[in-house]
Amino acid sequence: MDNKSLLKLAENARKNSYVPYSKFRVGAALLTKNGKVYTGCNIECASFGGTNCAERTAIYKAISEGEKEIEAIAIASDNSEKDESTYPCGICRQVIIEFGPDIRIITGYTQGKIIECKISDLIPNYFSGSDFKEIE
Repeated sequence: MDNKSLLKLAENARKNSYVPYSKFRVGAALLTKNGKVYTGCNIECASFGGTNCAERTAIYKAISEGEKEIEAIAIASDNSEKDESTYPCGICRQVIIEFGPDIRIITGYTQGKIIECKISDLIPNYFSGSDFKEIE
């Protein structure tokens, strides 16, 4: 699947956002290495700590269905239509990199500029499972 098609799915997923507080809708579309796509939207909660981002919603859906090999994740927000990119927050970056430093991040707008980078570009010197040392 090309970047524009994946981003279009993220734009459509954004429509399902539940954002009564921020009014800032975000959608994500995750592509697995075997070609399956999982979408997600942001879901807010009056207890803000219970809020979940679109990227993590898509990842958790994929993982709950047995998918653990992520190829790419596209992100679209209300800013996308202004041709402004929205990148994953810090928590989402950490969750994404858990599944590999080469996962492609696609952001932008299907009717404008589309940007692609790797998650490791967005979170250099990241903490991962390889940082755990075996206890002797």
